Amino acid sequence: MDFLSIIGLLIGLVAIIGGNFLEGGHIGSLLQLTAFLIVAGGTLGAVVLQSPQRDFIRAIKMLAWIVVPPRTDNEVVVEKIIEWSKIARKEGLLGLEDIADEEGDPFTRKGLQMLIDGSEPETIRMVLDVDIGTQENAYMAGAKVYEAAGGYAPTIGILGAVMGLIHVMENLSDPSKLGAGIAVAFVATIYGVAGANLFLLPIAGKLKSVVQRQVSHNEMILDGLVSIAEGENPRSIESKLLGYLAE
Repeated sequence: MDFLSIIGLLIGLVAIIGGNFLEGGHIGSLLQLTAFLIVAGGTLGAVVLQSPQRDFIRAIKMLAWIVVPPRTDNEVVVEKIIEWSKIARKEGLLGLEDIADEEGDPFTRKGLQMLIDGSEPETIRMVLDVDIGTQENAYMAGAKVYEAAGGYAPTIGILGAVMGLIHVMENLSDPSKLGAGIAVAFVATIYGVAGANLFLLPIAGKLKSVVQRQVSHNEMILDGLVSIAEGENPRSIESKLLGYLAE
């Protein structure tokens, strides 16, 4: 679990709400249903209009990665690849058949199967490179949904502010309605700017970093499998893969 995401969110909320309290404000002044509907609904509508259906659905599924990102245990994978290289040297590539059948990761299983089938190293690299690129593009498109939302939210917030001021101007003769209109105007702007910079854009950035870690993880597996196909010494393979663990 990525506790840093939760901590960052709490710090941001506490800073904003606490600052408002220290200035003499109260939490109720920041709770405006009308402003929320304008900003949230407008932003959602713009994103739905922009995004292909599969990208939008993928973005929703990826949201859980903020707290529970996919596991990429590189140390364990390096150990497994070294063990596979030793088996391949002793028993031949066919000795990896049982391992391929038991492998849970589809990408790794596909690479192992190509290795067992005797595919050329360059063929393995070419095919798996396509898989890596396709996966990266798909997940990046999901992350960009939140990035797009972060771009729309402040503008929708300004739109809500203008609508609130229009309401105020229409009711200048009725002082009892001025307060609500002004509140909607300013709170809508807060929702738009805060929603973009405290939630949407950070979420997009975090998801992109998770995707990059997955890409690096798969590239490490690819290099390991190609090295086995080329018949490299297990120690040589280990030295190469340890570069991925430098961080």
